[in-house]
Amino acid sequence: MSHRDRAFDSNSRSDRRGFGGGSRFGNDRGGSRFSGGGYGGGSGFGGRGGGGFGGKGRDKLDTNPGDRLRKPRWDMEKLQPFHKNFYHEAPSVSARGEPEITAFMRAHQITVKGRNAPKPVIQFSEGNFPDYIMNIIKQLGWKDPTAIQSYGWPIALSGKDLVGIAQTGSGKTLAFILPAIVHINHQEYLQRGDGPICLVLVPTRELAQQVQQVATQFGSTSRLRNVCVYGGAPKGPQIRDLDRGAEICIATPGRLIDLLECGKTNLRRCTYLVLDEADRMLDMGFEPQIRKIIEQIRPDRQVLMWSATWPKEVRSLAEEFLQEYVQINVGALQLSANHNILQIIDVCADNEKDFKLCKLLEEIMAEKEKKTIVFVETKRRVEDITRKMRREGWPAVCIHGDKSQPERDYVLNEFKNGRTPILVATDVASRGLDVEDIKFVINYDYPSCSEDYVHRIGRTGRSNNTGTAYTFFTPDNVKQASDLIGVLKEANQVINPKLMQLAEASRGLGGGRRRYRGGTGGGRNSRGGGNSGGYRGGHDLRNRESRFGSDRSYGGGDKSYGGGDKSYGGSSKNGYGSYGSQTSSKGPGVKPLMQSVVQTAPQTNGHAAHPPPPAAPASGKAAPATNGSGGMQNLQQMAMMYSQWMTQGQAPPTQANRSYTGYQYQ
Repeated sequence: MSHRDRAFDSNSRSDRRGFGGGSRFGNDRGGSRFSGGGYGGGSGFGGRGGGGFGGKGRDKLDTNPGDRLRKPRWDMEKLQPFHKNFYHEAPSVSARGEPEITAFMRAHQITVKGRNAPKPVIQFSEGNFPDYIMNIIKQLGWKDPTAIQSYGWPIALSGKDLVGIAQTGSGKTLAFILPAIVHINHQEYLQRGDGPICLVLVPTRELAQQVQQVATQFGSTSRLRNVCVYGGAPKGPQIRDLDRGAEICIATPGRLIDLLECGKTNLRRCTYLVLDEADRMLDMGFEPQIRKIIEQIRPDRQVLMWSATWPKEVRSLAEEFLQEYVQINVGALQLSANHNILQIIDVCADNEKDFKLCKLLEEIMAEKEKKTIVFVETKRRVEDITRKMRREGWPAVCIHGDKSQPERDYVLNEFKNGRTPILVATDVASRGLDVEDIKFVINYDYPSCSEDYVHRIGRTGRSNNTGTAYTFFTPDNVKQASDLIGVLKEANQVINPKLMQLAEASRGLGGGRRRYRGGTGGGRNSRGGGNSGGYRGGHDLRNRESRFGSDRSYGGGDKSYGGGDKSYGGSSKNGYGSYGSQTSSKGPGVKPLMQSVVQTAPQTNGHAAHPPPPAAPASGKAAPATNGSGGMQNLQQMAMMYSQWMTQGQAPPTQANRSYTGYQYQ
């Protein structure tokens, strides 16, 4: 049993107990009534002796990961120098003029910050890679590098520190692995006891395994060895691989800290450091471990930091650990999603999700390409939904943080091979899951932040392919409405009017902490309503009569979200009706997702054809499609149209002219 395990052993003897030896005031194991501290407790002022203030005494912070690592004192004069600039600009790159570079940057939405940034390489042959790399690229049949690779390769090969910000599926892994291989092959061979030359830190074990696949594919020709280090798997095989010597180590921060603390590896030879998905690692609370790890690496290292977003936490980390770095941003500077993805937002109630999911899967499973990820917020709900799906006959598997590594490997293998085309997952799979042919993403539960939404839907539309993301958005997610609208606008997507209504409500109804409980106190008959409304104005969104609340509350009033002739959730009298309806609806009033298409369109080859366009009203403007479902009319038709636009190089319709059949919110 390890030192840490003994400290929290639930069967610790009474001589380890706290004040006076009793267990009431904080024993060493932290399991009694006043445990986890106290006088003489395991992490308090005393120690592990017979009680009182005596005993051996232990530092409270000793249990934090990385606390047993000593920060090396680097003597730059004694450190063996190493080479990190291997870039020789090709003649075609040198001859490339400023107008051509500007046009390339504008076409790919590239911005570059930093001094002396090299010109981009537009062809693989310009990348200055050795033959053992170029031969593999030719075998794979790749034509041109991606935007992040075009700028990332020259900067990384020049030995400069780099921050790369790009959407998921943009080729970031290859952007740092190929320069890493060149870097390693210019260093001295590893000796017994040496640690890795290249260290890649990643947030999840799935991403670690995928990076390892790329490293193996391109590193095998020059006989470079790699090791994948992550939690949830036995340490023994990982330690043996490190003992044999590995030039590349792909690791999650927690497991690497464990191995460093017990002396199973070291980072004295590391000169090339990669922080992949840095924003995700910080979101997961790995910042202390990252700092401890970087302290173990020589100060003149080369650092490449990759991220899909650029929050202040990532900026702060870059400013502290990178030196005179060049920053590349591909895409909009604000939070943005892949423009190859069609985003459909269905504003609905939580109790409608199961029905809508079932209808959606019926359509998707009828398609030839049908790989789908369903994202759910909690582990328990993942298991529940998967059981329901399998009971109904859907081929579904699930993955979440409590799954063992063999279970994860089996599930991902079944999904990648297409034997089970539906994967139900928590956010553990929203990053790093690199399966090229995922066509659909369904957000059953909207995530707690819009950055996670962008990463979830980024599982489809990878490598310039198209995809469709369908999201169930409930009034409980109202805090995220404005951010989501910003993402949709940036990607030039149609915005559901109901989502706009929720965003307006989140800005005007109550604000701050009172947003969900009413505004400035409410009127005499309001139940959480008040001047600014509230989540509980009147009764509930599902109430069949709205009696209370102000004219802007969720619960009632002529502009309310529970009733009224401009209601969100229902008619002027009862429950759920269609958006803007003035007629009452009986009960929930939920229609199947594609009901209007099925009712109005003739059947052809088992699929619903396009219904005739709606008749224009007297004003001459096209009448909006209304199906009462709160969704879109035909998901597959929309995805097919969108795919045709992208493959033909045409821009999708703008916000002003998206009125064609099958792609219009009601």
